[in-house]
This record gives sequence, structure tokens and C-alpha cells, in this order.
Amino acid sequence: MTYKDATQYLFSQLPAFERQGASGYKPGLGTAIALDDWLGNPHRAYKCIHVAGTNGKGSVANMLAATLQVSGYRVGLFTSPHLVDFRERIRVNGEMIGKRTVSRFVERWVDSGLMCEPSFFELTTALAFEYFKKQKVDYAVIEVGLGGRLDSSNIIMPMLSVITNISIDHTQFLGNTLAEIASEKAGIIKSGVPVVVGDASQPEVRKVFEDTARECHSPIVIANDEPLVTSSVKNSNGTLSITAANHDGALTCQLSGDYQVANVNTVLHAIEMLKRNGVKIKKSAVKKALAKVCQYTGFMGRWMVIGKEPTVICDAGHNAGAWTIQSQQLQELECDKLHMVLGFSADKDIDTVLGMMPKDAIYYFTQAQSSRSMKAEALQALGAKHGLKGEAYPIALNAYKAAMKAAKPSDVVFLGGSFYVLGDLFKKLK
Repeated sequence: MTYKDATQYLFSQLPAFERQGASGYKPGLGTAIALDDWLGNPHRAYKCIHVAGTNGKGSVANMLAATLQVSGYRVGLFTSPHLVDFRERIRVNGEMIGKRTVSRFVERWVDSGLMCEPSFFELTTALAFEYFKKQKVDYAVIEVGLGGRLDSSNIIMPMLSVITNISIDHTQFLGNTLAEIASEKAGIIKSGVPVVVGDASQPEVRKVFEDTARECHSPIVIANDEPLVTSSVKNSNGTLSITAANHDGALTCQLSGDYQVANVNTVLHAIEMLKRNGVKIKKSAVKKALAKVCQYTGFMGRWMVIGKEPTVICDAGHNAGAWTIQSQQLQELECDKLHMVLGFSADKDIDTVLGMMPKDAIYYFTQAQSSRSMKAEALQALGAKHGLKGEAYPIALNAYKAAMKAAKPSDVVFLGGSFYVLGDLFKKLK
């Protein structure tokens, strides 16, 4: 089986939420446990940090992995989704899993005769756990796929749980209220295991996390109660300068979205918790890791500047919680004209998100080559109800080309709304 054969099997033969939506989602831990038993429970061979949350969990996971890596540890990192190559999901010290390793694992699965019928994500999680054992990692940073309580990654017993924040998303699976969604995310809190919550400013969310932590006898820190980040400034080179209470001098963060300030605050609290539990991390390692997190982990697609004259920015923020901050940052950009290349998955609260968009931008409504995507023409029509003017482009690359042709050197072109739109573009743009 070639790597192409293996990924084709994973993408097309197994139920996949990212491709199918609700019909590809398999809640529950029974299959994950069966796969884990088949592989000999590999996740028990190393220490884990489990990261959940509505927004920011990818950024937090990557910053934590980079910090541990710079501290001299061998670090596994499991995230989702990928943008270009499936192997982006599974890395050790920033290096993607090998193609042959993927194909051999899928061969073994096909030949196993195990009758548990896993989803794409369940089998991918099992692959990551075994790979990290074979690579003899010291730590694995594991990002939750969806929710927490019933996510297939939740079979691990971590040394630290991190929950970034809660906002409305995936309501068809997690519930319609903040308290219901928080309860699903709180499912990763384990007995006696410390937990860091990035933002619990909503009273109903705070109650869920504090009650769950109390029931589990788990020490809890709510990061926004005692901010370690005391100030931040945007640099002209696209980075953030952050002043932190427990660090001398400014920390430079390569991830420059406004929302990263809260994520860095969460990371700094998580690092302090890890240090209290015996993990040796120097302040110099934190500084170095934040400054070059993308180089250390291969992280992409978060307020990422990929072009100049015109400035081209891409960001994978895809729900109302993310766009609450992102739309404000877009409106603060200094440019002559803003060009917005946008596409969304149809199961998102697109109406709310479009209501946050700047009215004076030029829009290029598009879609990913996925059955979950809202059609470009439908998105254009919905945008028009919010006073957003622009054309529809069923192919994302054509939308990008149209925006680049229309933009002047002093303009900004923004690409986003969906991981899958960015993935389609990255594959073409290299």
C-alpha cells in the first residue's frame, strides 16, 4: 500500500466528520479503547498534556509543544485538521510522521480483522498514539478533535488538562448553551489531574469547570483571573511583544493575531503548572519557543502573513467566537482597501459571523472542495443581507486570483473562514 493508497483509504473509506459533517461523527470511547487495546495501550508509555476548547486550542498546543521541545524534551504533537498534508497532524519535534509509517499502519489495520469500525479520527488518533511510543517521546501534546468527554483522544490520563475557552460551536453535538458545551469540554478533567482554564468569564461556564474540578479533586487555575500577560504591543514585523509578570523583558510571539494574547496567557499558566509538577522549563526556553513557534512545530494558518504589496493575511478562524476578535483586528488594519476571500462550512453560524464583517471591504465569496462547504452563491446571497458586496467564485484559487488582481500594493487581501478553504489554497500556492 502506498502513502496515496493509505490516505485515500482514510479519507474515503472511513466515516469522517471533516468530509461528511454529522454523519461522520462517532461519539463515544468504545472504539478508541478497542483500538488502544489492539495496539497495546501505547499512550501509557509517555506523559500527555490534553488541550480542549472552542477556540485557540491549536495555538496553545503548538506553543506548549515548542516550549517543551526547546527545553530539551522529545515531544509528540497531535492536532487537527491538516491544511495540505495529512501528516501535519502527527509530528515529533516538528517533523511530520513518515509516509511509509502511515501506509504500514493502515495496512496492519486493514489486515487486522478487528471488527470495531472506527471513524477517520479514531484511527488517526490510534496511529498518533502508537507512533509517539515508537518515537520514544517524553511528552505528547494532544489536541481534542471535537468536544472532549466523548472525543477519542479522551482515553488518555494526562498530567495536565488545558481548556482554552468556551463559545457557541458544534451545537448539534455539544449542546445549545454555554453550560452544555462547557460540560462536554470539562469531560477531559481527570481525577486528581490539574487543569488550566484560559477564560471562564461567563458565570455559567465558570460554575461548570469549578464544580467538575471539585468533584474530581483536581487543582484548577483560571488564567484570566490572574493574568500573567500584563501588556502587549503589535510590532511592525507582524509579531507581538508581550510583557509578562513572571518574565524579565518582553516576550516576542510569532503568532500575531489579537486573540493570541489570551492564548499566551493560558500557555504561561500551563507552563507554571507543569513546572510545579516537576517539568524543567527555563524562562529562556519559553522566550525562544514563542518567538519561533511556527519553525519549531510547523504551525500554519493563524493570522499568517504570506505576502507583501499587497499584504496577504490568512487565518482559519471559523466560528462566531473567533470572529468576535478577528473582525475587530481586520477593521483596525492600516490599508487603502480590504479584500476578503471567504468561505465557510455550512454547519457554522455563518449569519452571525457575516454580521461582524466590515461593510466597506470587497468580498470574494468562495467554497472549499468539500461537501460540507456552503456554496459560494449561497454565501454571496447571505452576505448581501448584511450589506457585504462581492462576487461568487466556486473555486477558491479563482477567488484569490481575482482579489490579487484587484488589490493595489497598499491594500490587504484576507483569506479565511475555513480550514478547508485555506487548505485548498495552500495546495495550489505552495
